[in-house]
Amino acid sequence: QVQLVESGGGLVQAGGSLRLSCTASGIIFIITAMGWFRQPPGKEREFIAAINWSGDFTYYADSVKGRFTISRANAKNTMYLQMNSLKPEDTAVYYCAETEGLRPRADFGAWGQGTQVTVSS
Repeated sequence: QVQLVESGGGLVQAGGSLRLSCTASGIIFIITAMGWFRQPPGKEREFIAAINWSGDFTYYADSVKGRFTISRANAKNTMYLQMNSLKPEDTAVYYCAETEGLRPRADFGAWGQGTQVTVSS
């Protein structure tokens, strides 16, 4: 059974930084591409970043490119999202998920509880 646990969210001022973590169990993490999604208040969930199994290839949505960095530690079954230069519009619940390469996996359903990021102006 796939279980993904997100952590590291919090309240931060604009311009600040946070590092999110996603710890996985129930999957063969070392061969699984992974990604980060976020859902702002009152909006649809959006796909913001992905990383292939080895960490050699990454994808970023334009909204976070240059500010966020995705990485992974396969030995720890953990993926990270370093978020710098945060803006109020980054406020959202952040989720991790398996991806299909560097794209969202349409049939993914094992969403965790997410971690709340709030950026104050």
